[in-house]
Amino acid sequence: MASIFDELPEALPDEQFIALLESDDVTIERIVSTGQATPDGEWLVQDKHEWVLLVSGGATLSFEGETSTTVMAAGDYLTIPAGTRHRVDRTIEGEPTIWLAVHYT
Repeated sequence: MASIFDELPEALPDEQFIALLESDDVTIERIVSTGQATPDGEWLVQDKHEWVLLVSGGATLSFEGETSTTVMAAGDYLTIPAGTRHRVDRTIEGEPTIWLAVHYT
């Protein structure tokens, strides 16, 4: 047995991605952010749908074509359809922001 809170890093130069379960159709991963954001002018685009739960911390996301941002707090979740251009504008500094992400087809 393991915990999503096991071996949390204090600070990271880049986000940490750890696969918790992988199969042909689905990947479940823990993502830990410690103040990281998507670089200015860049967008994230994925081949699979992503359901993401913010376990702890906080984040602000932007989606291409939307004028407002999405502010996430612990317990919030959303689905990002495959091919959706999005970015992480900020994560909380000084404490780990923990995401549980499910990538699926």
